[in-house]
Amino acid sequence: MSDQIVQIMDWAGILCILAGALLSFIAGIGLVRFPDLLSRMHAASKPQVLGLLLVLVGIGFRLLPAEATGIFSLGTLLLVGLFQVVTVPVAGHIVARVGYRTGRIRHDLVSTDELAERLATRRSAPDTSEDTVS
Repeated sequence: MSDQIVQIMDWAGILCILAGALLSFIAGIGLVRFPDLLSRMHAASKPQVLGLLLVLVGIGFRLLPAEATGIFSLGTLLLVGLFQVVTVPVAGHIVARVGYRTGRIRHDLVSTDELAERLATRRSAPDTSEDTVS
C-alpha cells in the first residue's frame, strides 16, 4: 500500500479507538451515576458494546497494512466483536429479569410493566403440568 493510504488508515484507526474509548468511559460513568438497576444495565450494555466495536475497528485499521506479519489477524477481531454483540444483550436481559424478581427495580421509574402482568397470570393459573410421562 502507498504511504498516503497507510497514513489515512492510521488516522482513521486512531479516531475510532479514541471514540470507542470515550464511549466506554461514558458507559463507566453511567454505571456509577445512574440511580437504578435498569438504567445501569443500559449503560453497561449498549454504549459499552459500541465502544468496544469502535476500538476493534480502529485496531483493524491499524493492523490492515501489517497483515503480512501473521501475529494477529483481523478474523480474531471479528470473532471478538461477534461474541460481544451476541452475548451482551442476553446477559443484560438476564440481569434485568433477576433484578426484577429480587425486587431491585424501582417501579416508580417503569412506565410499562409487561412482566408483572405475565407473572400475575402465571401465578393465578392452575398448574397443568404432569409429572408422569404418558
